[in-house]
Amino acid sequence: MIYDVVIIGAGPAGLSAGLYAARARLSTLIIEKEAAGGQIATTDEVANYPGSIEHATGPSLVARMVEQAEEFGAKRVTDTILSVDFSQDVKVLKGEKQEYQAKTIIIATGAVPKHIGCPGEKELTGRGISYCATCDGAFFEDLEVFVVGGGDSAVEEAMYLTKFARKVTIVHRRDALRAAKSIQEKALKNEKIEYLWDSVITEVKGEGLLESIVVKNVKTNEETEIFADEEDGTFGVFVFVGYDPATKLFEGIINMDGGYIITDDNMKTNIPGVFAAGDNRVKSLRQVVTATADGAIAATQAEKYIEEKF
Repeated sequence: MIYDVVIIGAGPAGLSAGLYAARARLSTLIIEKEAAGGQIATTDEVANYPGSIEHATGPSLVARMVEQAEEFGAKRVTDTILSVDFSQDVKVLKGEKQEYQAKTIIIATGAVPKHIGCPGEKELTGRGISYCATCDGAFFEDLEVFVVGGGDSAVEEAMYLTKFARKVTIVHRRDALRAAKSIQEKALKNEKIEYLWDSVITEVKGEGLLESIVVKNVKTNEETEIFADEEDGTFGVFVFVGYDPATKLFEGIINMDGGYIITDDNMKTNIPGVFAAGDNRVKSLRQVVTATADGAIAATQAEKYIEEKF
């Protein structure tokens, strides 16, 4: 079968694109390698999405988006795309499970969390190192937790983690937070949150579980090893230092800037019939609201492209 639209990624951008494409009576397939939702699926509270006044969580908002897209007729499959061929009018995607053909493609692959990049991080991921507070926060009930980063996500997740941890320490390489003032004000009032300024984690250690971290002061170069409380035996490190666009698959095919896909205002890439939407493209604001807008525009432009081309 040749679909009208195949969407790679089922985060807010992909689901929004799926909803708009299916509602336009286009045969629509959404391909996602993991669970739907992307980054928002790991967000505890979505307070700044317009209309979300009943304290929607990331998962609850995603569930509604999935339901909407499927109600209009969008199909979803779980598969990992291994290679793409955009050289012909009908585009071809080769996945682990099968091959897909489409008149138009919408790339909505999003972005993935950056790592600290220090020794021990890979080995202790899931054993004390985490990149998702809502996924793993409950595992650290009454333990100490360190949060790496100083932006909106880091500070918001630090506040969320105070629901579980007895103490949360924000480790930030600067001497002031970068988060929005409103978020900073809340965090500074929270008695459970402490701060390690001008600091970076240079190593994490542990046998099977995280047991200590080495912290370096970037101004003095002094290193300090912080050990887990003897009674606890472990603690948590949650990393929120930004994201990398999930676009490696399209290197050398789609025009990019620093790994982010270049599009025009209509989400068009340099290849006719191929669009991009969401956090994987060059843009000034990466939020759920801009991702859903991108998806809607991409689907509408895909419909116009099909009308003119086929």
